[in-house]
Amino acid sequence: MSDTKDLSDLKEIAGDIVADAPVEESGETATIEPPVSTMPLREQELDQYGRAYATGRRKDAVARVWLKPGKGKITVNGRDSVTYFARPTLRLVLNQVFAITEREEQYDVVVTVKGGGLSGQAGAVKHGISQALTKYEPALRATVKAAGFLTRDSRKVERKKYGKAKARKSFQFSKR
Repeated sequence: MSDTKDLSDLKEIAGDIVADAPVEESGETATIEPPVSTMPLREQELDQYGRAYATGRRKDAVARVWLKPGKGKITVNGRDSVTYFARPTLRLVLNQVFAITEREEQYDVVVTVKGGGLSGQAGAVKHGISQALTKYEPALRATVKAAGFLTRDSRKVERKKYGKAKARKSFQFSKR
């Protein structure tokens, strides 16, 4: 190996690889700027009323979500979210998306949700809000995706098998 004392020696070794990238030198350190992304930003997807629509799913629950600018009111199946999701933890799940994107009380959300229990429905609404928010503001997609809110949680209840008490639980064994 040759003696390399600073980054200019590495530039000579690397040759064409470093020559293509723009280099900004200040003092003894050099930083290579990443190339500007050629991929276009996603387009905003709105319906004729200026709302973003998305479907969210979790367990057996399916939520249809419409999102539009407003004062932060969330309506679930014609009722306020506070009355529909009585437990504070479920309301916290709904507001996680707005909290991570710093958009609290900026959007009104109308949701119709069916199937599953309250916990699954809350997860479905969160998934739907995440999808709709990224359709309304495509720039937020990276933030929401990094938090894992765009990925549908595919876990479901395992089916019961014959000869078993539940999905995997066996009946009590009797030796005699």
